[in-house]
Formats: sequence, structure tokens, C-alpha cells
Amino acid sequence: MSEQLIEMQDNAGVVRLTINRPKALNALNSEVIAGLEKALVELEARDDLRAVLITGAGEKSFVAGADIAEMKDKTPEQARAFAGQALRTIKRLETLPVPVVALVNGFCLGGGCELALACDWAVASDNAVFGQPEVLLGVIPGFGGTQRLPRRVGPAMALDLVTTGRKIDANEALRIGLVNRVMPQSELEDYVAELTKQLGGNGPQSVRGAKQAVHDGMDQDLDSALALETSLFALCFAGEEQTEGMSAFVEKRKPNF
Repeated sequence: MSEQLIEMQDNAGVVRLTINRPKALNALNSEVIAGLEKALVELEARDDLRAVLITGAGEKSFVAGADIAEMKDKTPEQARAFAGQALRTIKRLETLPVPVVALVNGFCLGGGCELALACDWAVASDNAVFGQPEVLLGVIPGFGGTQRLPRRVGPAMALDLVTTGRKIDANEALRIGLVNRVMPQSELEDYVAELTKQLGGNGPQSVRGAKQAVHDGMDQDLDSALALETSLFALCFAGEEQTEGMSAFVEKRKPNF
């Protein structure tokens, strides 16, 4: 069942993961999370991976949240285990060495918003709705929302969202920096095709190095982060990718990465 709940499409190393539970608005239950973790473990082992795009099946929802029907009778220890399962899986997504992009179509609430926050950036269709409404259910975000949201939009805006439980539309999500761009839903697939072409055509090792520099550097002081960047920049010159890329530029042709 888990394999059916997570669909995987591979386009020359740019992998699209689709959470396939549209009748439940792609809500995250234990089975979906286990299926997603299995897919991510498989992707972690791939040397040819170039990028990961993650979305939800159907036009109504990216992920509407965690499955409330599954959660409502949990004990504190069961809730801790459920959150731990989700956090471990979402961390795997966040720490993939390649760009990870959320394609948000429709509801992106609770656990769905937390899943999107673990991606490197998010793109939303104009029908997207975001929020961390857990307080309306008598709980707080448990899949990283209280920590990743303030890092993305700032603590004041994060507290606004997590303590009121209010929902915001795609344009407000863009304004506060929760998503990178908004487009009509009819244009989302065209964007995916162009993004796949872009990410698939760049030097794979340099893309990985760029992501490492940004992610690791954010947790260091500026001087240490700049030293990290310099080391990763120099390392680029030890492989064939830099030679091909710069030779192609001089020769006025497309590089063959």
C-alpha cells in the first residue's frame, strides 16, 4: 500500500514525488509517512539524483495536514512516536544533497505546511491556502512548524500564524517569503517542465556544492561560512565538471554535464 501512496516519476535524475491520497486531501497518516520515508531512503542512495520535486495528487490539496482521525485517540507517548516518525522523514527530505522544491496545489496546512518548509523553496498555484491551524484542535505544530516557520518568515509572523491558526492565501504567502512564486494553476505544469530542464541541465556536483554551502553556512559565523564557500569553490576545480563547463562557455556551446 505504501508504494501506491507515494508515486515516483524520474526524468533523467529529476524525481517527482506525489503524495497520492486525494480522497483524504493527501493527509499524512503513518502509512503515507512510512511510504515517503522509504522513497527518500531510495533517493539518498542515488549518485545520479539531480533534484526532487514534491507535490500532492489532484487539484484540491498539496497536503491538508496530518490525519486527525488517526491522531485523535493517541496517548502522549503515541503522539511522541508519531511526531518522531514524521520529523525523521521530513529531515531526510530536508537533508537531501540536491535541490528539493515543493509544488503547492491547494491546501497546504499543518503537516503539509511543515513538509513544504523542509523543502529548499516552494512554488504555489493561485488556489493555494497555507496555515498552521493546530491550535484550533488543541495542539501545537508537531512536525517542525514552530522551528522551521520562524526561520523562513521570521518569529513575529510565525507566531501570528501558529497562535491564531489563521489561513493565508498564496499571495500573502509570497509576500511573507513562505513561497518563492505564485502562478495560475494551469501554468504549474509548464513551470515544472522548465524547472526540470534547468535543474537537469546544470552541473550536478556544483549544484550539490551550492546547496551545501548555503545550508551549512547558515549555521556558522560569516567568516567560517566564507571559508566553507572558498573550500567548496576550490573543490570544483578538482573534477571534470568545471573543465567541461568553462570549456563549453569559451567554445560557445552548451556544456554536457
